[in-house]
Amino acid sequence: MSQDGSAPTGAETDKKDAQLAHHRENAGEAYLTTDQGIRVSNTDNSLKLGERGPTLLEDFHFREKITRFDHERIPERVVHARGSAAHGYFQVYESLADLTRAKFLQDPSRKTPVFLRFSTVAGSRGSADTVRDVRGFAVKFYTDEGNFDLVGNNIPVFFIQDGIKFPDVIHAAKPEPDHEMPQAGTAHDSFWDFASLQTETTHMLMWAMSDRAIPRSYRMMEGFGVHTFRLVNAHGRSRFVKFHWKPLLGVHSLVWDEAQKLAGKDSDFHRRDLWEAIEKGNFPEWELGLQIVEEEDAEKLNFDLLDATKLIPEELVPVRRVGKLTLNRNPDNFFAETEQVAFCVSNLVPGIDVTDDPLMQARLFSYLDTQITRLGGPNFAQIPINKPVAPVDNHQQDGFHQHRIPTRKANYTPNSIGGGCPHLANLANGGYVHYPERVEGEKIRKRAETFADHFSQARLFWVSMSAPEKEHIVKAFRFELGKVEREEIRQRMIVNLTEVDAQLAKLVADGIGVDVQTALKTVGRRPGKPAVAGSSTSPSLSMENTLKTSVKTRKVAALVADGVSEGELKDVKTALESAGATVEVIGPRLGKLKSAEGGAVPVTMALPTTASVMFDAVFIPGGKASVEALLKDGSAIHFVLEAFKHHKTVGATGEGVDMLRAVPFPAVTLADAKGGQGAVVDQGVVTSQGAPDLVAFAGAFIQALAQHRHWDRPGAEAVPA
Repeated sequence: MSQDGSAPTGAETDKKDAQLAHHRENAGEAYLTTDQGIRVSNTDNSLKLGERGPTLLEDFHFREKITRFDHERIPERVVHARGSAAHGYFQVYESLADLTRAKFLQDPSRKTPVFLRFSTVAGSRGSADTVRDVRGFAVKFYTDEGNFDLVGNNIPVFFIQDGIKFPDVIHAAKPEPDHEMPQAGTAHDSFWDFASLQTETTHMLMWAMSDRAIPRSYRMMEGFGVHTFRLVNAHGRSRFVKFHWKPLLGVHSLVWDEAQKLAGKDSDFHRRDLWEAIEKGNFPEWELGLQIVEEEDAEKLNFDLLDATKLIPEELVPVRRVGKLTLNRNPDNFFAETEQVAFCVSNLVPGIDVTDDPLMQARLFSYLDTQITRLGGPNFAQIPINKPVAPVDNHQQDGFHQHRIPTRKANYTPNSIGGGCPHLANLANGGYVHYPERVEGEKIRKRAETFADHFSQARLFWVSMSAPEKEHIVKAFRFELGKVEREEIRQRMIVNLTEVDAQLAKLVADGIGVDVQTALKTVGRRPGKPAVAGSSTSPSLSMENTLKTSVKTRKVAALVADGVSEGELKDVKTALESAGATVEVIGPRLGKLKSAEGGAVPVTMALPTTASVMFDAVFIPGGKASVEALLKDGSAIHFVLEAFKHHKTVGATGEGVDMLRAVPFPAVTLADAKGGQGAVVDQGVVTSQGAPDLVAFAGAFIQALAQHRHWDRPGAEAVPA
């Protein structure tokens, strides 16, 4: 509208278009420049002192690029916006004084308070929990020597080697800028365009396309510090270290169909799971693990420890479990704590130091910088959730949201009118002293030759997977690349995958309309060293080798209707709960149902408001009338079929077995265990008919449930659910 409220004239429209045109960037051929118009010669490598040296502060292009990226969103985090968190404590098992000066790692009697925030990387605050994505695993230790933030992920490696590329990989992964789609997903052209051109992403892509990117819960995923850190003891001796978090419940994941359905059924699935577990007293626990590498041994490895796209196989350097983290309290207020918590890689305590990893060097600057905008100024450390338990005394002053009221006359160092306070601390009285690493070299923008192998560890990951895990990786690549419209991008990715494994490339290519040989001729060999050939594997990389002995906190759905056998339901429910599982009684409606014995059975969840994807297993107790009613309910039949399709444990007693026969399940033998003679188990389907032996059934059901999935079910994918 024009200023007088009438429709704009043609002249007014032309004038406005001209104004807008002045601000539009040139979409044609142009040189990459800084915001000051200075042409950039290299945007892939930060300026370092030598190829493997520290990043230099004088790198104005790096600082401008990262600063602009850090300040793109207000107030939502640019990355890791969707998060959940909890309070807890960490306790070391035995003193690690031989390794580090850090006091919280020396006293087994000390419980160090922690705040742990989980997150997804790509989506906004309102996105779903179960998308395929990297999960953040950030732990703030409130130690007596100050805050230590171990800001990591649930995947031990990252997409890029140098932090100057971080804005690029996130811009590519985020929704495409012209139409802001898709949300919280990388199945689009821009991400795979970047990934196909930046071959250092290949190892991380293998992890991201695996089931590690769709965890069953936050409580059942590993955490990693990603980078190589230093531990420095009181004698000044330094050792390299990789940090690990090992969940005591084991490492378990969703299947892709579940993850997609949960995004709609319960977009808060992971957040709700964490909250409810803590509220029920099922406190999540992880052990802190260390991989220690002596400095003199670092160069003996066949990869560079400063390369964040590489990991140390646990078979090569075992993980030493040194302490336990327990989450035992939910936040009192989401915004005040979970949203306002500020993690900074530069928050270190004496005895823990950094390395010259160029991705870590960027994060040391970037995290602090981004908090200044997101939390409204430099005083964010005074927000209660960020405030250290250690005393704070310095000459920092003023700025937005200053809560401290300084009373000293001197606000500078050195001073005499303030008695010289606060005093500087030396090594003897707890001062932080950086490890005196010797560095030298020319100022140069160049990637070290030791970073050039982009494929060997991607191959190691692939060959270490079980058959079901490989199948899931192939399907994930097919799904993601199947959404890519430009054929040249799909071709480049297939060529990259041939560097990992020929079979993998062929299986993915067959599903996305790409011919491998044509792609190889069109694209040519990818940059970077070819993968080192070999058949060695790393069993620790496969989730098939995780803990499968516990059913603690596993969720079981008991499907019932009027006429259910109250005795069968009660006995099996009691056995499962005694083993640590949770049982929800699912009926056609809320309230109470009438049992076959004439009693009242409380229903905790109604079929119309739940789904099998929210549970780990399904149990159908007997009761003729109950089973007949369930067989007339399409949602109940779908509930059972879907659980079977997702390779979950399914069990039935008494007449409940008749429902499994009526469904029916493909290639499963539902042999009878009549007359109280035990239980029959076939591919994770547990049955006991006739006068069921409930003790034997419960034992077999619990054992099957502990396996998490039953991948030996032929035909499960063909089940129409």
